[in-house]
Amino acid sequence: MKREVLKVNDRREKISGVILAGGRSSRMGGEDKAQLMLHGQPLWQHVWQRLAPQVDDVSISANRHLDRYQQAQLRVITDTLPDFPGPLAGMLSALQQIESPWIAFSACDTPFIPADYVSRLWQNKKQAPAVWVRSCQRDHPALALVSRSILPALVRYLESGERRVMHFLQSAGGEAVAFNDDERAFVNINTPDELRHYEEKR
Repeated sequence: MKREVLKVNDRREKISGVILAGGRSSRMGGEDKAQLMLHGQPLWQHVWQRLAPQVDDVSISANRHLDRYQQAQLRVITDTLPDFPGPLAGMLSALQQIESPWIAFSACDTPFIPADYVSRLWQNKKQAPAVWVRSCQRDHPALALVSRSILPALVRYLESGERRVMHFLQSAGGEAVAFNDDERAFVNINTPDELRHYEEKR
């Protein structure tokens, strides 16, 4: 895939991208959500195609169908914590294994993310160690730009038994960045009905 980093001159530090695809997909009946087809390609590929031009490299956090991602020449990061404990487990593994000072996370079920959301998070982060998308009065903590400096805090948070992404980002000093995009830009496809709805819309 041809890739060029957008607005690379606007930032001074390397940003890696990570697609979060390691969850249980319980609302999809346990089927691997990342592999569900939308307009002829799996959901994760929609995210990959939109995220890749915005960052220096892309990995995927996954625990199933690893060979499919490897065939696409994606670096695969598996959870270091057992039993699919949620998005924070994927964030933890990424922060442990990727050396870039910043990581841009995107959930695998957000196929319409804007082509500049990473640069907009970067430009609005100020001194915060983490920023996430807030759109249409709704927070999207799995769409976040996170500094590796918060790794020790994340380890302590998970060791305490907590699993809430939003609560952790707030406790680490993170801030929301307001986006005024169309409501569809950050939609999560969580159920079979939602998938059918967007399959019928183009």
